[in-house]
Amino acid sequence: MRIREDALLTDRSAAASATRMRLLFATLLAALCGLFGAIVAVLFLSKGIVARVQKVQGNAQRLALGQPLLPQPPERDEIGQLGTRLVEAGQLLAERERALRDNEERLRLIIDGVKDYGIFALDAQGHVITWNVGAERIKGYTEQEVLGRHFSLFYLAEECPAHPDMALLAATREGHYMEEGWRCRKDGSRFWASVVITAQYDSTGALRGFSKITRDITDRRAAEIALRTAREEAESASRAKSEFLSRMSHELRTPLNSILGFAQLLDMDSIAGQRPQVSHILRAGQHLLALINEVLDIARIEAGRLPLNIEPIGLPAVLHEALTLVSPMAADAGIHLAELASLPEGSGVLADRQRLVQVLLNLLSNAIKYNQPGGEVRIEVTAEAPNVSIAISDTGRGIAPELLDQLFKPFERLGADPQVEGTGLGLSLSKSLLEMMQGSLQVRSDPGQGCCFTLRLPGARVSGAHLPPMVALEVARPRTEFDGKVLCIEDNLSSLALIETLMQRRPGIQLLSSMQGQMGLDLARQHAPQLILLDVTLPDLDGLEVLRRLRQSPTTAYTPVLMITADASDLSHRALLDAGATAILTKPIHIQAFLGHLERYLPESA
Repeated sequence: MRIREDALLTDRSAAASATRMRLLFATLLAALCGLFGAIVAVLFLSKGIVARVQKVQGNAQRLALGQPLLPQPPERDEIGQLGTRLVEAGQLLAERERALRDNEERLRLIIDGVKDYGIFALDAQGHVITWNVGAERIKGYTEQEVLGRHFSLFYLAEECPAHPDMALLAATREGHYMEEGWRCRKDGSRFWASVVITAQYDSTGALRGFSKITRDITDRRAAEIALRTAREEAESASRAKSEFLSRMSHELRTPLNSILGFAQLLDMDSIAGQRPQVSHILRAGQHLLALINEVLDIARIEAGRLPLNIEPIGLPAVLHEALTLVSPMAADAGIHLAELASLPEGSGVLADRQRLVQVLLNLLSNAIKYNQPGGEVRIEVTAEAPNVSIAISDTGRGIAPELLDQLFKPFERLGADPQVEGTGLGLSLSKSLLEMMQGSLQVRSDPGQGCCFTLRLPGARVSGAHLPPMVALEVARPRTEFDGKVLCIEDNLSSLALIETLMQRRPGIQLLSSMQGQMGLDLARQHAPQLILLDVTLPDLDGLEVLRRLRQSPTTAYTPVLMITADASDLSHRALLDAGATAILTKPIHIQAFLGHLERYLPESA
């Protein structure tokens, strides 16, 4: 049994060993087959991937070269998605290239269509690389003739090469360069050019070249020169007119000085029966004097040479001053001046005081002259922030509506009664003066009921502006006895004769006279007068220079000097006062004012 069991065990072990060997061999064979299959699969897969990658790479190269891409089948893996994105990118770039080409074409058409401007490009050295139709029209060169040539070709020979090189350096340094100057055409003719050169840089900051825009502005320059010449001629004519009017003013005022001066003396001495005739002389002379003053003011305004001192002015004082000055005229005409209503404390306007009084006097005197017997003149003030309105109304016959447009024209009196004195310049001058003071003048008229002139000026607050009492003007009776020496330096014989006549009525005065500045200086040094009358216009020395020398001399440094001048301008008066003048007498001399100066500066006779 034991032997049989061992034999069976041996047989079974051998069978198991054989089976194990067959299984091992089968497993080994299966492994080899699997490995081979895997290798084959990998080879096939790798070949497909490589082919697809190569296709993507090929499309990438075609994209870089700007060539159309090969179609890419849709895939879901990364390589397929990459290929798809590459195709999409190619399509997008192609679309953008088409848009850029379209824009470039439109830009080229626009640039070529601009015929008034030469628009072209230069390389970094200044050679022409593009050329448009405008450049060809302006400079005369075709594109074939100019491409590749240096842009200094367009400059004047004497400016090359320094000027073109300087222009490029300036454009490189500043980014752009602009100038105007002469340039040359192909045919050798010149034109006046406006030039703009702009430096062009790439993304790295390297200079790529320049763009250049040129415009032919020869016609504009000629027009500017013509305009400048015309303006200079107009200014010269304006100066000539002003100088002429100034000279005419002097030439007219000087004889008026004698006419009105002696007329005032006749009025002082005449018997009752002669006074009406003397009054006619005085009124006619004053009318002519007013005309001279107004014409000269208008000329100064037109020439822009009328100085103004704009400052806050208290309204109550100015209005009452004007009413006081016209009160004798109103009394003579039988016109009632209505009392001015009280004004708020501090009421004022921004204006030149002297010129504002002048405007008020013009308007008030007109309201009196063109009123009805027993009529009334009224002033009403209204604050309309930021302005103040001053309305001057009368009860006259008014002005027809169709004539109002002509009211402010110089010398236009609208058919006024010739018996009523007037120059026709007052309203025109008043309107111009107010406009120079940032104001305005308007009129409203009711035929048969009167007129209302309203002037508007910027308002202002003035401290201490109070309402002074309105009193009639009274001329104090001057004393007739003086003592002292008076030196008169005057070259006009009629004016000198007037002053001598006045002094003859004052026996205590010793009059010394000279018709030349230097002789007057010698007399002043020798006699040390108590008062000096000095004309501004002298044959040898200017009166202003004589005044300066008088003030430099110890003998006359503090002697009162009354300047006599036919120039009524503020600038001239200010210059005389700055040089040391004590007071200024404007020709024609007002006798009472002259005697008032004598009373002030000469001692009374013992």
